[in-house]
Amino acid sequence: MLTALNSNTLTNLLFEKSEDFIGIYDLNEERFVRVNEVGARMLGFVSEAAMLADPIRSRSLRFQPLSDEDRATLITQIRQTNHFEEMIQVGRQDGRPLMGRLVINSFAENEQAYALIRLIDQARLVQAERELEHSVRRYEAIFSSATIGIIVCDKQGAIVSANQLANQLFGYTTDEMMALTIEQLVPTRISHYHEKLRQSFNESPQVRAMGHNRDLNAQRKDGSVFPVEVSLSYFRLEDELYAVAYIIDSTFKKEAERQLLTHRDDIERLNADLEQKVVDRTHALMNTLDQLEQSKDELARALAVERELGELKSRFVAMASHEFRTPLTAVLTSATLIEKYTTSDQQDKREKHLMRIRASVNHLNDILEEFLSVGKLEEGKVETHPIEIDLAKLVDETITDMRSALKPGQTIQTHIDCTGTIWIDPSMLRKILVNLLSNAVKYSGLDSVVSLWATCSEANLKLVIEDQGVGIAKEDQEHLFERFFRARNVTNIAGTGLGLHIVGRYVDLMGGTITLTSELNKGTTLILNLPYENYFVDRRQ
Repeated sequence: MLTALNSNTLTNLLFEKSEDFIGIYDLNEERFVRVNEVGARMLGFVSEAAMLADPIRSRSLRFQPLSDEDRATLITQIRQTNHFEEMIQVGRQDGRPLMGRLVINSFAENEQAYALIRLIDQARLVQAERELEHSVRRYEAIFSSATIGIIVCDKQGAIVSANQLANQLFGYTTDEMMALTIEQLVPTRISHYHEKLRQSFNESPQVRAMGHNRDLNAQRKDGSVFPVEVSLSYFRLEDELYAVAYIIDSTFKKEAERQLLTHRDDIERLNADLEQKVVDRTHALMNTLDQLEQSKDELARALAVERELGELKSRFVAMASHEFRTPLTAVLTSATLIEKYTTSDQQDKREKHLMRIRASVNHLNDILEEFLSVGKLEEGKVETHPIEIDLAKLVDETITDMRSALKPGQTIQTHIDCTGTIWIDPSMLRKILVNLLSNAVKYSGLDSVVSLWATCSEANLKLVIEDQGVGIAKEDQEHLFERFFRARNVTNIAGTGLGLHIVGRYVDLMGGTITLTSELNKGTTLILNLPYENYFVDRRQ
């Protein structure tokens, strides 16, 4: 008997905790001498003892037990190879079959030959394989036998799958189709444009139809072009995006539409006389109605413009009365005080007030410059003039010009990651930087840091300006780029409310975008993306 095995703690743990059937089979007696309780219940027995007492099941697990000769052959094989494995069908006590994987390993104990028999229930695996097979068949029925062309490609546009009809539509064999990119199936003249469309789809994939309100064409292997209708879908496999194109040859549809249009023209010509009579009789009435409608629209537009001008005038007067009063008061006060400093030993006091006057005049000049900029922008007189510039140099010059505006302890840190030169409008870029950096400095406290990051990649200049200032409330952020708007938490700080409006207009003229994130008392971050063009300049010429 297996005294040592029966007393071994690990063996008991293996038997009692396993979810599979595990039994020890005496190869000499040709019967089980031990079975775990899980295995006994798996075969429909109430206990291990009940199974071991069964004259048939204690000798074989098979649904149809082996003959004595076959069993002897199997035992001999196990003794020789020490291992045997196969898929078998096992019969439970109630007659229900159990499909399982049988694993047999032989071992010896006290010079006695035994086999460790493990039966793993494969019902779930068999069910999964059956469902997978059904799924594959459904896929073949839908994909391979579809009555429209279907092409699957990856993010790079390489074709990874195409059904038979797609191959026929374009005139390629299956192997030829798998070697193509999707751009090779569109007319050559628009293949570059199609690459941009594919990149846009990769960035924001969605199920949709292509070619809304315009004709689409595809190109066959022989170079001929034919009209198509295309719908797009997508799926992800192991985090990889794949696009699915459903393609219909619309040649016959287009011909039918052409014939329909021809018939419609014939019908329209037949009805032309009757319609003309109706037109003549209603012409006078329609003219009157059109004039009334036009007058109504013009009046509505004029009223809207008048209302907007009134609002702008009120906001301008309120802003101007506040912004002009402070520097003008400073000028008047300093001028009055200068009159009192008549002796030479008071020169330092005179210079102090002269500096205040210059600062106030410069402030007034900045306000007027903003008004002039808004006027030119509104009249459409501002155009971009890109030239080749050194971005790092322009940023350094701009920050140097702003040194006098820094508060005690304030610093502007720059991080420029642009090699070479770029083609962009330096005047607009400088005005944008001055405005944004001035705001960051103005609305930040002493000893604070203003950071500027610049990166150039793929013909795009990305600027990030971050401060540690007072921040902007969420309810104010959506209005920041409107004329004369100022956030409620900075009304006590000088400003016209035109700076960000002007920046936004400049960014639009340069074809870029600007976004803003901010949190009260924690600071503000502005992100600009400005496209630029690189032109190779041969310095050796």
